[in-house]
Amino acid sequence: MPRITPLTAPYADDVRKSFDAIMPPGADPLVLFRTLATSQRHWRKFRAGSLLDRGPLSLREREIIIDRTCALAGCEYEWGVHITAFAKAAGLTDDQVAATVSGARGSWSPAEVALLDAVEALHDRATLDEAEWASLRGHYEEDQILEVLLLCGFYRTVAYVSNGLALPLEPAAARFPA
Repeated sequence: MPRITPLTAPYADDVRKSFDAIMPPGADPLVLFRTLATSQRHWRKFRAGSLLDRGPLSLREREIIIDRTCALAGCEYEWGVHITAFAKAAGLTDDQVAATVSGARGSWSPAEVALLDAVEALHDRATLDEAEWASLRGHYEEDQILEVLLLCGFYRTVAYVSNGLALPLEPAAARFPA
């Protein structure tokens, strides 16, 4: 049982419209979204500060960053949602999905290793050293690097919220590998 009871249908028109804007057609809103929407302020701030739109990184790059960030933060809830919704479209193999949890580096390109190194540095130290910066800069433009930093921070926040609220795992979402 989550620590804050999520909204249940029927939703107020403005809330339903906000769910419809970010959920696939016909999909029920995620527990995370229904819980945040219990507070108009926090739901509005979450959506305004989020990176739920397309940015300067490919879907694959975004998912590598998001999945590793969530795994490092122990957030099976958000990791599972992303793996289920995006891993196939992002071209992640089963081994790569597992590696987002284990940290294995076997099947990643040099650019993807730079992303993973950045995610881990930001998780561990909240900064990048010169070598990590240079590695990112060798593969990505400045706007893409800003996106990396913001995605790591945003999804770390999502992990705090999901874990702190003890959200139940979405029934159809992936689970961390054993």
